[in-house]
Amino acid sequence: MQNLTLTQQLTELIAAKPVTTADLEHAALLTLDGLANALAGRVSEPGGILLRWAGETVVADAARRAFLLGALTHILETDDLHRASVVHPGCVVVPAAWAVAAREGIRGHAMLKAVLWGFEAATRVGMAVGPSHYRIWHNTATCGPYGSAMAAAALLQLDAPATVHALGNAGTQSSGLWQFLEAGTMTKHLHAGRAAEAGVLAADLARFGFTGPPAILEGAKGWFVATCPDADPDAVTRDADGPWQLLRTSIKPWPSCRHTHPTIDAAQELRHRVVAGTIEQVEVETYPAALEVCDRPLPQSDYEAKFSLQHCAAAALTRENVDFAAFTQSARAELADLRERVVVRVAEPYASAYPQAWGGAVTVTVRGGERVTARRTHAKGDPEAALSPVELIAKARMLMAYGGVREPDRLIDAILALSDDSVLPELP
Repeated sequence: MQNLTLTQQLTELIAAKPVTTADLEHAALLTLDGLANALAGRVSEPGGILLRWAGETVVADAARRAFLLGALTHILETDDLHRASVVHPGCVVVPAAWAVAAREGIRGHAMLKAVLWGFEAATRVGMAVGPSHYRIWHNTATCGPYGSAMAAAALLQLDAPATVHALGNAGTQSSGLWQFLEAGTMTKHLHAGRAAEAGVLAADLARFGFTGPPAILEGAKGWFVATCPDADPDAVTRDADGPWQLLRTSIKPWPSCRHTHPTIDAAQELRHRVVAGTIEQVEVETYPAALEVCDRPLPQSDYEAKFSLQHCAAAALTRENVDFAAFTQSARAELADLRERVVVRVAEPYASAYPQAWGGAVTVTVRGGERVTARRTHAKGDPEAALSPVELIAKARMLMAYGGVREPDRLIDAILALSDDSVLPELP
């Protein structure tokens, strides 16, 4: 593959990977998680806006449907996360694969294989962008189009040259900046939707012969040069014989930025060891990216609270469940005093371990000077501390019920049956 471009090498690598029954079953679980997030995302202010915009016209247009599902999936901050790439692949790949498979009348096995392919492309590109990219660019938005294009190309049975054209044109649409965090706007949901839509559009055009740049990643005027000052191009094809990246993807148990989850996990342990009213100080140790995104001592909205290490630590130390209610206005007011006593800082070994491991520690000092600490190398929901299928299904049931789905178990069973090559169920 020495004389091939990176997208050509990536296309060959993915096509050559074997798919087992266990891989399809795992893909069905992550498809369930993604769709449950989309259905729950409808019950939100941005979800309502998206649904009013969509009206009745979006269902017939696969690219627009992928946009809508992708945007909805990313609203509640409970969708999956691939650590090494810092990409949320499910909110981009699952909507794109679902929209195209539904349009084309494709059954479960092909759809789940496309999900595997899409996760692989998005995360492999994500692992190559380097840490500097993430400081300005939102990796889900920028790397996601490669995943949605690969998933759509698989479903459309594009040959290798056409798939490369799809990846090239998906990559040239790649965008998504972190500036929205400064004002707490809804832009992050647009990022996921556009990334899903871009890949579907690129693959559909490639089916008609529309060409795209084969060296979109490493070319002299390509994506790495434009947006990745410390890119690691070899990461695109590294460990080609390893497990599918979908199997290395984490599932979120709590509705907040994944960077807050090691803190929540550790603080929940300490909740059983300290009395909340005696806490004098809380120290959170983490890695630099978590502070860059989630150092937010005075969150002014539910969404800002989900990106606040200080708020998440206070919530986990005082509440049995860190659920949607933990981020509301009343919860923010209730936790304001404790939140002021939370100090956050970068520390080892968490800084050096990131992004391969997303860890952290919480230390609580109580009245009288006693200090207790809980540490996490990995957060709950990571492959090393994975949610069981039972836990994941329970999460999906909760999300669907939150989204107003009647008989959620019937839909859950139908989605999981995709691994038996069943037909795609209709989404409510």
